[in-house]
Amino acid sequence: MAAPLAGRVALVAGATRGAGRGIAVELGAAGATVYVTGRSTRARRSEYDRPETIEDTADLVTAAGGRGIAVPVDHLEPDQVAALVDRIGTEQGRLDVLVNDIWGGENLFEWEVPVWEHDLDRGLRLLRLAVETHAVTSHHALPLLLRRPGGLVVEVTDGTAEYNRDHYRVSFFYDLAKTAVLRMAFALGHELGPRGATALALTPGWLRSEIMLDHFGVREENWRDALPATPHFAISETPRYVGRAVTALAADPDVARHNGRSRSSGGLAREYGFTDLDGSRPDAWRYLTEVQDRDRPADVTGYR
Repeated sequence: MAAPLAGRVALVAGATRGAGRGIAVELGAAGATVYVTGRSTRARRSEYDRPETIEDTADLVTAAGGRGIAVPVDHLEPDQVAALVDRIGTEQGRLDVLVNDIWGGENLFEWEVPVWEHDLDRGLRLLRLAVETHAVTSHHALPLLLRRPGGLVVEVTDGTAEYNRDHYRVSFFYDLAKTAVLRMAFALGHELGPRGATALALTPGWLRSEIMLDHFGVREENWRDALPATPHFAISETPRYVGRAVTALAADPDVARHNGRSRSSGGLAREYGFTDLDGSRPDAWRYLTEVQDRDRPADVTGYR
């Protein structure tokens, strides 16, 4: 089908850039109406102070074939989230897909710094942005999603349940935030499954987000120029790859088999057959476990 999600309504919470933008655009390419939220608009930037805006994301959704609707929302403010959901209910009468991708902690965590040395205010702010926002959004949005059977909730995190179980992730606060989101999906699966909806956790691999490309001083067009200094970056993927994972899930009539589970973009690509924009299928988490974490030379043969 050219537009498998035509007539469907999605909310991508945290869609200004990165995975959220990639997910929103791919949902639009599948024909969905997509509400995109965030704090960075053409009129006002968030503390990230970056150029990406929710209006830009909405335009990309529309250009891809869907309908993008930008709504400025701070997901730490329950009244703003409630107003957003009321608007979707009034305008569309339904919500089929909720993607909780709110993050905002990129500049708050300190690498390999123990909890007693980590700045406490920054750590607690990270937890609010990465965890509390998801809870607030689910609280307000799920009654609308449950009006119709077959709804899908995707909790976007970093790392699969298996990987995060066995690996310390960056810092106490980062580790706690990303693991909490995994557990949120598990709990939501128990609450939504008997009510006809599905919840799961989804992680991209090494994401070539706008921030990551800037960090390496490259653009999407020449990202491989970063490989001499960071060879394992060869396993990286575009934000559209995880977007295609969400679209495949949303179009799957048997999506309930994923309920409560933790999945990755690379794992779902093998299952559903989609590719990244370059036609490859990077499987980052298998690569990290079998190559990078074992200090083996960078070689993506068999992993993309």
